[in-house]
Amino acid sequence: MCRAAGRSYVGKKKQPRWLWWVEDAVTGEIIAFVFGRRTHQTFRHLLSLLEQAKIEVIRWITDSWWAYFDCLDQRLRLVRKAALQGLERKHLTLRTRLKRLTRRTICFSKSVAVHDTTIGLFINQFFFADQRS
Repeated sequence: MCRAAGRSYVGKKKQPRWLWWVEDAVTGEIIAFVFGRRTHQTFRHLLSLLEQAKIEVIRWITDSWWAYFDCLDQRLRLVRKAALQGLERKHLTLRTRLKRLTRRTICFSKSVAVHDTTIGLFINQFFFADQRS
């Protein structure tokens, strides 16, 4: 499953930063994630990370956002809102725990590096800490 987890800002609201991730639909494990604007370029960067890691996605469960139509083989794509509910639950957890990701916030990162590092560390700790033990 792939989904943009939500928007946050760096410096001001005119500089939105989206968190995108790919999750294994069976295990719920986050396979890869990237930060960037909600553009084809950011989605292609996520695809290149999967390619570099030699991870082959056999089925994409997405919403109807236009980059998925343009960048994915449509035979591998399935548009199912109900199938994305587990992913939405993780997004809610992130928004609840990280003030930077709440929908209406006055909390901004001042630099892209601090923004991406803070959220990336939280994702690693929250989603992968149990697997390392």
